[in-house]
Amino acid sequence: MGEANKQAVSDYVAAFNAHDVARLTELFTPDAQIWGVMGAGGLDIAMPIWAELHDSLEMKLEIVDMIAEGDNVAVRLRETGRFVKPFRGIPGVEPTSRTYQLNAMEWFYFREGQIAARWGARDSAAITRQVAE
Repeated sequence: MGEANKQAVSDYVAAFNAHDVARLTELFTPDAQIWGVMGAGGLDIAMPIWAELHDSLEMKLEIVDMIAEGDNVAVRLRETGRFVKPFRGIPGVEPTSRTYQLNAMEWFYFREGQIAARWGARDSAAITRQVAE
């Protein structure tokens, strides 16, 4: 169970980086709940935010560490990106093409082999400091 769940998280990171909506949808339960810096909700809420993160910040994730226990997987990620289009999290600032890097953490809860819940934590203020100031 733990290794299969860890593989599913690796698949999530790959699909997220490719913005592969079909694959992301397969990895999550239909009623999955996703919590993050920009709010909370189901895939219908998360997918447009993720698309904006890709389009505006060219956001990419890299797994640094991962642990699994039972139905839970915790991941420490290196997040990188570049500010190329206006983004709601950086109001009133024109894109600078500057890059950023930060550490992020995500926690996943699995139900029957799919992600049923995901919590994400990152220092989003660090993005603004790196790309806009």
